[in-house]
Amino acid sequence: MTIYLYLSLMPEALIASHLPPEEYGAYLALGSKKRSQGQAIFFKLSEAYAKEKLDAYKDVAELRDGRIRRSAYLSIHRVLEQTPLDAIESLHLTSNDGHVLALQPAEYQPLPGPRFHLYQEFCPVTPRVVSELEPKEFAATITDMSRAVSLPALVFAELILERLGDDPEANGVENLPYGNLEHLRDCLRELRAKSGKSTKLVVRHLEQDVLFRTIHRGFFVAGQGGAFRFFPMPTRSELETIHYSWWRSALRTTGF
Repeated sequence: MTIYLYLSLMPEALIASHLPPEEYGAYLALGSKKRSQGQAIFFKLSEAYAKEKLDAYKDVAELRDGRIRRSAYLSIHRVLEQTPLDAIESLHLTSNDGHVLALQPAEYQPLPGPRFHLYQEFCPVTPRVVSELEPKEFAATITDMSRAVSLPALVFAELILERLGDDPEANGVENLPYGNLEHLRDCLRELRAKSGKSTKLVVRHLEQDVLFRTIHRGFFVAGQGGAFRFFPMPTRSELETIHYSWWRSALRTTGF
């Protein structure tokens, strides 16, 4: 019986399961009598890495006794930073009603774009920040351990800013689905006004469901020494056709 190894981001945990990604995501979202329900974001780790970790797991016999185990927690502490980026095989976004979208890693190409970016961090911390740094620069900066504020690893996504990405005073952005747009504008104004300041905190914690429709380019994984992986979101056209069931489900979230 195949044992899959997952790195959960909400909350951070290393989990073994007999369920393949789509079934595992549905289990996390729809729950059971014993557990909570809701959105989930998790990585599927490679078969080679799973074998290595499971061979070192002292209670692995429980996973190999013929019973189906939906979820067996192996670790809940500093999991992301201890996971090699090349062990991350795919990223899975699960909606509230159990639809799962799988994202594959792709080569990252910086694009000419707005002056400002909006990033939602997911693991191991969950602030939302605005930054003048494009994603790979932001990743390198936040994982630079010589800096006073840094992390050994980080998963984050870029969110849409529309015209605010170029001008904090822009009009016609009332459709942006973020609470307190004026506070977001103030953060962008401060970033623009302060020379040498590249990032500004907008929200301290992710307290509500993720609005997947706000993801701009995709998800990023940053590690020390320039380690970096990119998981692009499908295009809007692909979401509305190839991934229609997931997209329709994701649009039902009223979120942040």
